[in-house]
Amino acid sequence: MSDDPPASTPIPADIERPDKILAGLTARQAAILTVAAVIIWAAFEATRRLVTLPVFAVLAAPVAVAAAALVMGQRDGLTLDRRAGGGWRHARSPRRLVTAPGGIPAPPAWASPQLTRRQGIPPAPLGPLYRAVTADGGIGLGDGGAAVAAAVSTVNLALRTPAEQDTLTAAYGRWLNSLTGPAQILIRAGRADLSAAVTALRETAGGLPHPALEAAALEHAAFLDGLAADRDVLTRQVLLVIREPAHGTTRPGGGTAAARAAQRAGEAARLLAAADLQVNVLDGGQVTALLAACADPEAPLTAARLAVPGQAVTSPGRPA
Repeated sequence: MSDDPPASTPIPADIERPDKILAGLTARQAAILTVAAVIIWAAFEATRRLVTLPVFAVLAAPVAVAAAALVMGQRDGLTLDRRAGGGWRHARSPRRLVTAPGGIPAPPAWASPQLTRRQGIPPAPLGPLYRAVTADGGIGLGDGGAAVAAAVSTVNLALRTPAEQDTLTAAYGRWLNSLTGPAQILIRAGRADLSAAVTALRETAGGLPHPALEAAALEHAAFLDGLAADRDVLTRQVLLVIREPAHGTTRPGGGTAAARAAQRAGEAARLLAAADLQVNVLDGGQVTALLAACADPEAPLTAARLAVPGQAVTSPGRPA
């Protein structure tokens, strides 16, 4: 038997795609067709002595066509029944969200009903995106469980041989096939902060062993400084977010869900290491800085740390 890696590795494009149970239909689609058939049959039994069969077929045709369109029609990868349900929820959801931990107060008595109707759906309180952040990086999501974020390096497949590409792809496929819960790969783009690199080049240029190296370092520092002043230098950050459901846990930090998410993050680090990818789980300070940066699009992508919410902020004492 040959030890060469396979020429191709099948990787599912949608690991959450529902299973087909009947004639290529999912359980949801089969249920919609069953309900439509029962309604048409009940209407036929109730009107069979009043309406002839051809007339009933003409009247029932729009219902059958609508049910078939909901089941078989698709747009942007979603069936029409799911799009219709999403549109219904969107139409009934509030358009304005405000920060109101104590709830939205009732309108005053002198407010006229016409004014209330003109404003439409009243504002709703804006719920926090997370409930708590632990010191080890666990993100408590309340009833949604817990999540763990990790920074992932990248690999350039174009510089690898075909055999190496197949090996790396197979390792990535093994991680996908090992997933037991939700996982999200997030690629963030933002401004790059070159000030630290420029400062490091200028500080270390004087200690280089040759004057030509010192001149090259200072020249490169000037180039980076001018590049940051003239252009918006962008960089990318690849994040792996692993979430675990609560399963009835009501602790602020996600309870055992945070431990399961951390365990899955460790397993992902071990499996993706075979694909030449480094996975570094973010601690509490890094997660807090990441969440703050996500709310500020102008913030540069850095590996800074912020104090975890609820943690006391201290400063080092002055030397005696």
